[in-house]
Amino acid sequence: MPKQAVTVLAPAKLNLALDVVGTLPNGYHDLDMVMQAIDLHETLVLRRSRYLDLHMPGSFVPVNNKNTAIKAALAFFDYTGLLAGVDITIHKRVPVRAGMAGGSADAAGVLVGLNDLYDARLSMSELCAIGAGIGADVPFALMGGTCRVRGVGDLLKPLPSCPACWFVVVMPSVGISTPEAFQRYDRMGSPVHPDCNAQEAAVRAGDLAGVCAAAGNALEHCSGATETPAIRALLDQNGALTSLMTGSGAAVFGVFADKAAAETAAAALRRSYEQVYLARPDHGGARVVRMPRRGAKSPAPQT
Repeated sequence: MPKQAVTVLAPAKLNLALDVVGTLPNGYHDLDMVMQAIDLHETLVLRRSRYLDLHMPGSFVPVNNKNTAIKAALAFFDYTGLLAGVDITIHKRVPVRAGMAGGSADAAGVLVGLNDLYDARLSMSELCAIGAGIGADVPFALMGGTCRVRGVGDLLKPLPSCPACWFVVVMPSVGISTPEAFQRYDRMGSPVHPDCNAQEAAVRAGDLAGVCAAAGNALEHCSGATETPAIRALLDQNGALTSLMTGSGAAVFGVFADKAAAETAAAALRRSYEQVYLARPDHGGARVVRMPRRGAKSPAPQT
């Protein structure tokens, strides 16, 4: 009997390094990044349907044809030629306008979920090609793990797993518009240009100190996120090995070598900020998961 529903976990991402290295012929910025999936997940439930419906309970993200989940479903059905529909429910946990690719995670989750629900058997390369047409971060959201990412996000090189660590992620009170952040970069430039080659080498060597020493974000200086310096200062004061903004902002994170230090820092940051998350590296991307059988004990919720 065909599957009637699937559940997908789709990880958020952090930029361990982000540099702007030029401009591409199409006018987009040429980026060089090291990206890391984390175990802060969006949870998607996809059910077979004759229609295309999207539900995002508790979220203020618009549910319309501009939503990445809808775009992903339409692109999937167009690519495969399947005359089918899907009912999508997304339980969002990733902050919005944070630079953590929550929307891209949703799109990746829909592609992976539909591929499994309808047994389409598309390869990862095919899913990434579809995803690239939806958003720059969707291919990484599909691949996950640790990757060196270039171009506009379309050129991915998987790396070994990031050295074991913990992240404390803090979302300030105001989000950031990605186009506006890049417009400010074009006007202002940046004094920060991280060494992505050095960071890749540190990842390959399992050297957490080296990963942190090479961390940086060329967009941080011009992001317009006024709370970033204060958040970074608090993270550093509470033992972060390094701290920086992720993506185009506005979320800021600190890297910690052990759980106890991360928990202490998270508790300190929660005195000033409502959205503080404790996370670890995730070694995969969006994937279908088996939910506990009825009556079985559910896994403990994430902190």
